[in-house]
Amino acid sequence: MRIYKEFGFEAAHFLPSAPEGHANSRMHGHSFRAVVWMEGEPDPDTGLIREFGSLLDVLNDVKAELDHRCLNEVEGLSVPTLENICVWIWGRLAPRLKRLSRVEVHRDSCHEGCVYDGPTD
Repeated sequence: MRIYKEFGFEAAHFLPSAPEGHANSRMHGHSFRAVVWMEGEPDPDTGLIREFGSLLDVLNDVKAELDHRCLNEVEGLSVPTLENICVWIWGRLAPRLKRLSRVEVHRDSCHEGCVYDGPTD
């Protein structure tokens, strides 16, 4: 069984690897939407995998590190691709969410996103 919770953040970035003159090589912003999934069997006493209020507390800490920031300036995100943002969010959440199973990051206005199911090792 899986549950998920979403949070949004607004952020600017540029892609250092984009060719000179490409729009992505210049500073620009997006509205991002992150979806965090947890999986497992519900606790027999509570009927929950995780109480959503306590999950939101953890997600708000991560959101505060990303929201209204230049992502290139966030430690660990000097190359803020969707792929790297997913891995970065996973790294922040995994120590606090033992049942973490997936992180998605979407740019809905661009109709694109990335899904990360965690490290393969």
